[in-house]
Amino acid sequence: MAKPGKKYQDAQKLIEPGKLYTAAEAVDLVKKTATAKFDETIELHVRLGVDPKYADQQVRGAVVLPNGTGKENKVLVFAKGAKVKEAEDAGADFVGSDEIVQKIQGGWLGFDVAIATPDMMGTVGRLGKVLGPRGLMPNPKLGTVTMDVTKAVSEAKAGKVEYRTDKAGNVHVPIGKASFDSEKLEQNFRTLVDTLVRVRPAAAKGQYICSITLSATMGPGVPVALNA
Repeated sequence: MAKPGKKYQDAQKLIEPGKLYTAAEAVDLVKKTATAKFDETIELHVRLGVDPKYADQQVRGAVVLPNGTGKENKVLVFAKGAKVKEAEDAGADFVGSDEIVQKIQGGWLGFDVAIATPDMMGTVGRLGKVLGPRGLMPNPKLGTVTMDVTKAVSEAKAGKVEYRTDKAGNVHVPIGKASFDSEKLEQNFRTLVDTLVRVRPAAAKGQYICSITLSATMGPGVPVALNA
């Protein structure tokens, strides 16, 4: 295993072993650990007391962070008829139907979020093997299969993020950039944690939120107190 670099080791020294930080303390500290030459993404990692192999314990959804993520999403809308103009007026970067499907089948993936009207899902379904593994398949549970194209595009542009448990029951979500004010990062942090608490599966038993960690892209994890 490769030895961590000097910057990482120096950042790690800022974190007191065994200490759990408040949300505000963790946000301030994780900003200090972001020492790369680029604007690092601040990520929230939450270990949940669920067993994702059971459908009734899976946690998945989407939430609009109050201060966005700092990333400009390229939004694709699968639509036809009047919904094409609605999508364009809402600010979608790409709009189309069969021609877009063919383009994607040819290898193009120049977008971050895909939205579709319900009547387009029969066509979009042909892209399941391409979009599914990349997390780009429109999904009604995430609000990306909808007739309200304007709202969906606006939310995607405003910083809507998807959360879902991995095989080990962990959730990993970006909550902003290291250049964000601490207050904005903390607001995004609380919005996401509150959302995870609210969507707790009824089948989940025992302790639900087991651990919370903040980290910058190139930095060490900062443990957060569960009552933070």
